[in-house]
Amino acid sequence: TLTLFSFFLSRLPSGLFIAMVVSLLFLVLLRFTAGVLFWIFIFGAVFFNILVWFLKNLIFFFCFTVIILCIVEVIIILMLIFLRNRIRIAIALLKEGSRAIGYIMSTLFYPIVTFLLIAICISYWAVTAVFLATSGEPVYKVMANQTLCKYANLSCDPETFNTTNVTKLCPGAQCTFAFYGGESLYHKYIFIFQLANAFVFLWLVNFAIALGQCTLAGAFASYYWAFRKPADIPLWPLFSSFGRAIRYHTGSLAFGALILAIVQLVRVILEYLDHKLKGTQNSFTRFLLCCLKCCFWCLEKFLKFINRNAYIMIAIYGKNFCTSAKEAFFLLMRNVVRVAVLDKVTDFLLFLGKILVAGGVGVLAFFFFTQRIPVFAKEAPTLNYYWVPLLTVIIGSYLVAHGFFSVYAMCVDTLFLCFCEDLERNDGSTAKPYFMSASLHRILGKKELSPKKAVG
Repeated sequence: TLTLFSFFLSRLPSGLFIAMVVSLLFLVLLRFTAGVLFWIFIFGAVFFNILVWFLKNLIFFFCFTVIILCIVEVIIILMLIFLRNRIRIAIALLKEGSRAIGYIMSTLFYPIVTFLLIAICISYWAVTAVFLATSGEPVYKVMANQTLCKYANLSCDPETFNTTNVTKLCPGAQCTFAFYGGESLYHKYIFIFQLANAFVFLWLVNFAIALGQCTLAGAFASYYWAFRKPADIPLWPLFSSFGRAIRYHTGSLAFGALILAIVQLVRVILEYLDHKLKGTQNSFTRFLLCCLKCCFWCLEKFLKFINRNAYIMIAIYGKNFCTSAKEAFFLLMRNVVRVAVLDKVTDFLLFLGKILVAGGVGVLAFFFFTQRIPVFAKEAPTLNYYWVPLLTVIIGSYLVAHGFFSVYAMCVDTLFLCFCEDLERNDGSTAKPYFMSASLHRILGKKELSPKKAVG
């Protein structure tokens, strides 16, 4: 136990630091390898799937299955061919995102601020919930071993319990603590107060997340709209964006967080009702609850998507939440195919990155704990059961990678909305030049950049 405890104090930070370095290295390399990684894994997966299924079905002479599988694979390949330009745009935006993070490295550490804010929110909610749950007078109940005891579950006084007749009539009965409560109006509505506390908690957590998204979006938008990169990028873009979000956009962020918190509270209430009605035999009630839970789950996902893009538009233009949400939604609808392609390409590469970081650090930790690295053999602790620290390192590495890649995903989403706005607002002329990078220019087939712009 002492060895395991010393591991968590000394070795775990080293493992998480390695995960941080590997995550940062992966983000930097995406600038050069995003397209190669995507096409290799896509075509590798397609042809490997064809080969495996062909060999498997060839043995059993299931020719019809092979034909269906080949048709599906051909459709996938055709889709990739027809969407190749949009995939190239998505890959170019991923590379541009890596370049933006390279210029604004401080954004990678902003999730620490969000984590601290959420930790404060959790602490506030926990302290308030415990205070509400323990407010009132302690209530004691008679706990009897005999099922026929008429005093069972009745209130009692532990100080005078031994002098009453209960112990004589019900041998072995005890006066034990049951809960905190009372008969006042306050105690009757204690559940409502707990719901209000949960609602405030959800609101504050969503506001902390919204503040982080708006801050990061403002920093990356300042990168995109810099005409000459990196010369025109403002000094300390992250801190400037954070100051603007706090000073000008607090109300909009709070309103977006409020809408999402209301939907999440309804989901909490539905889960509570489902738990209470789990033993009921009314099939219609269970079906209705299931439908409501599904609908509000979808609504929450949709609102998170809308809020995320609304915060980006707020960071770009500084308009209110409703106007920004409307403009973001219609802008995305006008580029719906690009949205779908970019979303899937980004999700694929970031998931691949998380697996590579967690898996790579996990393999390194395994060799370290099993003392198979000669250089660090003396440093490795002697553990009889190394799976607990190994899993801790893997999970911690995955969370570290998730924190880094969430910043990268926000960067790509911001650059994409800026890119769509750039296409609609500008035409590439001298009066209205494009702000996009040279690689995006070439993919779109637009006329060449001016010499001044080509510096970026």
